[in-house]
Amino acid sequence: MPLLAVCEISKKFGSLVANDKISFNVEEGNIVGLIGPNGAGKTTLFNCITGIYKPSHGKVIFNGLDITNLPAYKVARLGAVRTFQIVHSLKEMSVFDNVLIGAYLREKNTEKASEIAKQCINLCYLSKMKNTRAGDLAIGLKKRVELARALATGPKLLMLDECMAGLTSTEVNESVSLIKNLKDKGITFLVVEHIMEAIMPIADKVVVLDGGIKIAENHPEVVIQDERVIEAYLGKKYSKKLQIATQGREKDA
Repeated sequence: MPLLAVCEISKKFGSLVANDKISFNVEEGNIVGLIGPNGAGKTTLFNCITGIYKPSHGKVIFNGLDITNLPAYKVARLGAVRTFQIVHSLKEMSVFDNVLIGAYLREKNTEKASEIAKQCINLCYLSKMKNTRAGDLAIGLKKRVELARALATGPKLLMLDECMAGLTSTEVNESVSLIKNLKDKGITFLVVEHIMEAIMPIADKVVVLDGGIKIAENHPEVVIQDERVIEAYLGKKYSKKLQIATQGREKDA
């Protein structure tokens, strides 16, 4: 049984079909990339999976449970947790307090929740700024705070919506290393990302959307040579560049 099964999910806004009968599985312990051009329906699908939107059609099965119509907080309590494309930090609160809020989702005892928050802050390399006001941080650090807060909830599945957008190349490399480290600790990932050089070498599988429709689903080295994906998103020159990146992935494996 997959950890997450997206089954024929459709989402309509009036006459606009944002997601059209999309299906795929996320196996436990894997990193799955969700890619496609702007407006492809990636964030809408995240919202359907995590209870922010109710799908117009289809089901979402998480860890054997039908979570299709559950509110977002109940989905998070079950262990499917997400970050957002636009950072949702509590600007006036410290880094520690931002992460502590996530810990309270699974632990009501303040002492135990504080210990969880400290562990997640250390894991995300934020210990030196734990008392800093979150609103004073640069965008890369704000995104890391949001990741630490999501980790503090104790997720089985961590869904990252463009967590590397706007980062420097050094910060992107740090984020990739962190994701790989967390995968080794048993966390499963579904990642929306436009920085293909970052996600392709670490993904076990890639799902490609275009115009709300799934056009491809396969291993990264197969997807980047798919003519439908090249035409809709990558382009021939970029596809060749990514082939080099995935060759490095095969050597690391």
